[in-house]
Amino acid sequence: MYEYDYLIVGAGLYGSVMAHELNKAGKRCIVIEKRDHIAGNIYCEEMEGIHVHKYGAHIFHTSNQKIWDYMQQFAEFNQYINSPIAIYKEELYNLPFNMNTFHKMWGVRTPHEAKKMIQTQIAESGIKDPQNLEEQAISLVGKDIYEKLIKGYTQKQWGRECTELPAFIIKRLPVRFTYDNNYFNDRYQGIPMGGYTTLIQNMLDQIEVRTGVDFFEFKKTNPTIARQTIFTGMLDQYFDYRLGALEYRSVRFETEVLDCENYQGNAVVNYTDIEVPYTRIIEHKHFEYGTQEKTVISREYSSEWKKGMEPYYPVNDEKNMQLYEKYKKLAEQEKDVIFGGRLGSYKYYDMDKVVEAALDQVGKLL
Repeated sequence: MYEYDYLIVGAGLYGSVMAHELNKAGKRCIVIEKRDHIAGNIYCEEMEGIHVHKYGAHIFHTSNQKIWDYMQQFAEFNQYINSPIAIYKEELYNLPFNMNTFHKMWGVRTPHEAKKMIQTQIAESGIKDPQNLEEQAISLVGKDIYEKLIKGYTQKQWGRECTELPAFIIKRLPVRFTYDNNYFNDRYQGIPMGGYTTLIQNMLDQIEVRTGVDFFEFKKTNPTIARQTIFTGMLDQYFDYRLGALEYRSVRFETEVLDCENYQGNAVVNYTDIEVPYTRIIEHKHFEYGTQEKTVISREYSSEWKKGMEPYYPVNDEKNMQLYEKYKKLAEQEKDVIFGGRLGSYKYYDMDKVVEAALDQVGKLL
């Protein structure tokens, strides 16, 4: 009766892992993707011989050896370590907040001096019960770090004043009292050599994939194409926004080829001054230690999401999470549909957690 066992909607990381594992288990799978390419938001487009992260920087990192070993099947990873730089006006700081940051900000050299400075500023703030993001941040790291490295960047990222954002958005801030610029604490970290698109191509090898296909139109003409559907698109869109739209933040990218070998000396540079309209500049060649004669940079501009735009970051505040729970109940009633991935779960996932969730779901199905 069915041509396929599974119709997988979305050729991003979650859908591709599902397709690979189900196909390996002998299930007949078809993957459809509304974009004109595979790999979802980790898609890399080649420009000037450089793998450009078209939808923003993605660094694979995990402490789960099982997930790291799993990914090695599809690509060899380099030894890239994420060490972002923050620029506030004319000042340059290392991230995450560490002894290099504190030395530049206050001239301190020892962990004891840095801790004392932060604790003094927290005490001077007098904040005992933080009511918003600004108060929460100051109560964790003091006023100087907040004013220079958090405030402007966060306001650009969320499109509203820090005093209007809930405190829980910053439950904790990474503070290290060592001279270590590695942003992540995970044991394994790197970028797939050849880019993420090649990695996903290897996952989807021998699986039928159709790009440029809208699921909702496809389903009208192919209502019984598969026994089950794995849907990785927007949960509220699946139900035609009948309960209202979930909120997202979107990102606009301004990508430029520059006739120079090295523009900023680092893959990721954050601009924390509110006067600078973009949040950061990515120089893509540094992810793979490129030596090309030219370079490619992308400026990132955060914006409010509207229907028709690409949704990036779910706004997981109380109002939206209450709405998500209502949609989740509707989803549980769809017996032949499995919802997953960043959009299907209305959750910001690191890539290793996406892979882990997909493998867990396959385990349940099989």
